[in-house]
Amino acid sequence: MLTVLGYGMVVVFMGLIMARRLSPLVALILVPIAFALLASAMVGGFTMPLKDMMVDGISRIAPTAVMLMFAVLYFGIMIDAGLFDPMIGLILRLVGHDPARIVVGNAVLAMLIGLDGDGSTTYMITVSAMLPVYQRLRMDTLKLAGVTMLCSGVMNLTPWGGPTARAATALHVDPTEVFLPFIPVMIVALVGIAGFAWWLGLCERRRLGRLTLETAAPVPADGMGDDAEDPAVTALKRPRLRWINAALTAALMTGLVMGLLPMSVLFMAGFALAVLINYRDLAEQRRRVIHHAGNVLPVVSVIFAAGIFTGILQHTGMVEAMSRSFLAVLPESLGPYLAVITAVASLPFTFFMSNDAFYFGVLPVLSEAASHYGITPLQMARASLIGQPVHLLSPLVPATYLLVALTRVDFADFQRFTLKWAALVCAVLLLASLMLGLFPWVGTR
Repeated sequence: MLTVLGYGMVVVFMGLIMARRLSPLVALILVPIAFALLASAMVGGFTMPLKDMMVDGISRIAPTAVMLMFAVLYFGIMIDAGLFDPMIGLILRLVGHDPARIVVGNAVLAMLIGLDGDGSTTYMITVSAMLPVYQRLRMDTLKLAGVTMLCSGVMNLTPWGGPTARAATALHVDPTEVFLPFIPVMIVALVGIAGFAWWLGLCERRRLGRLTLETAAPVPADGMGDDAEDPAVTALKRPRLRWINAALTAALMTGLVMGLLPMSVLFMAGFALAVLINYRDLAEQRRRVIHHAGNVLPVVSVIFAAGIFTGILQHTGMVEAMSRSFLAVLPESLGPYLAVITAVASLPFTFFMSNDAFYFGVLPVLSEAASHYGITPLQMARASLIGQPVHLLSPLVPATYLLVALTRVDFADFQRFTLKWAALVCAVLLLASLMLGLFPWVGTR
């Protein structure tokens, strides 16, 4: 019964989102509550009260919400102060006015920034640098969001990115042994994404008729576009503090990679220093916070709503029931193929579940079954990483809402545009992994 309710909740939730019947914020709150009440009535209640399930889910996700809130504020201050203006100028000089080269430049920038393993940081810096270029040329920002997310999906496979560490921890293997053989596979996938970016750029070139920066119509000042000539925006620039801001940002990124403090604490401290250094006037500090509140509130509110969803999904036992049902319907003849099955199943599983639910709930069960066919936990850990590019499209990933908010595209449109390409990148990862022997096509008894 919990299995049916679990899959039903996910299907109803996704259906309402994709059909635009409910916003993600409303659906994340109301759908799990409705299914939890239904489940309680049908199975006779749970060991944990519904209110405790929701509070626990919110508590677990609160540090992420705090981190994103202050990260948005921090990078908002840096954008106001003009920190990324030289980067935008450099990209323009390198890619010229050709949409094809601009999309490739978008991909390369996302790959470089994605080395820190944090999707939120990749999204904020990449979009901050590239969005004005896309807007000036009237290029489709869906391509900006899609290419950036695909790059982040591959770069997130670094040990400090999250999924690799989770898989290694769940199966008690060394993260380094999981990751190092994956490097050639990641390179193959990144080259494929660069080629895909070039093709998208060619499509934009044909659509725009080779429109150049000189002939493009001006973009209205909205805080993210080309508003450098707006006196109010120009007054916020701090060119003399650019090196100080760059040093502060570099120190912050170093702290994130080294794990000196929790990310939420680092961004809180970083924001406080950034606003104090750049805007000494208290009234201006308040205006900066209010100005960026429109970007902060939608992201943080959805994150807390996702806490309700994941809390109910976990504590009602639906996640465990869903994973057990997968093994129950798997024919014994498919046992030797469990590594490949896990790789393929990681696409829908990590889309419908959180990474924690998949890696700590589903993967150990799959690995135990695969061990009877000579497939090692190390190989299963690698196989479980294949679906990460699709995972980032999940409405349960907080950073995805940040990317959508920054690029100002519709969430459903973003999913429809990017999903097929993310699945293709997963296919490249799978084929490259099999060719390089990271996990076997067929196990042995």
